[in-house]
Amino acid sequence: MVTAFCALFFIASAHAQQFDVAFGVGTVSGQQASDGFNNPDHTPQSIGGGGYPAFSGDFLFKKNFGVGGQVAWRGHQNFDIFGQPYRPILYDFNAIYAPMLGKRVQAEGQGGIGWESIRFYTPFLNCSGFTGTCTDFTSSNHFLIHVGGGLRFFLHGGLFVRPEGHLYFIHNNVEFSGPRVARYGVSIGYAFRSKD
Repeated sequence: MVTAFCALFFIASAHAQQFDVAFGVGTVSGQQASDGFNNPDHTPQSIGGGGYPAFSGDFLFKKNFGVGGQVAWRGHQNFDIFGQPYRPILYDFNAIYAPMLGKRVQAEGQGGIGWESIRFYTPFLNCSGFTGTCTDFTSSNHFLIHVGGGLRFFLHGGLFVRPEGHLYFIHNNVEFSGPRVARYGVSIGYAFRSKD
């Protein structure tokens, strides 16, 4: 798996007009806990709050179009209404359009799919007889649709700062009061541009 990813990374970057990597921090907001009382299929608690570190990367191939992905997770565990510690993780893979708006500003719009993985931590180890691995959590995973965007402000060379916002529509997000989650924050990154 790692070998296949590395091969894809080098092939894609060899043909890319621009390759970007970034690290950022932000937070999320979700539907209010009271919204869960109106829908018996959802738990009356909000996913909102907490700090969310994030990593992202993308390849722009032709005429500012490309592909990318990102992962964001809650930095510290939270406790649900039943007292169990948990941590949401959001993954997404996107099509990207990123036109330059001048010499030092680049817009970025993206849309794609991914999943939410909620890790519920337990005081004991869960071991798999199939893989032989043990963890101290169980996961609840949900498919999501993602749209987002930001503005890259280039400070020097390829170094940029990007204020950004993301909206997730999470299917069957029953652990929280509804399916919508917004993530917003700022990232710092670097754009490797082709000399062509």
